[in-house]
Amino acid sequence: MAGKNKYDIGEIVRIKTTGEYVTITKSQYIKNMKRYSYTVKEHSSTFYFEDEFYK
Repeated sequence: MAGKNKYDIGEIVRIKTTGEYVTITKSQYIKNMKRYSYTVKEHSSTFYFEDEFYK
């Protein structure tokens, strides 16, 4: 893998565009994009990238 992901499973973060607090349930490194994607409990069918969150 390229590096360590920014957020951990179970961590509560905020979505930048909505301000909504969400809980991370899964993270996965996308090799061809060279970044991590995340799935959150509140929107399980959508994935997000690290730059879409803040603590």
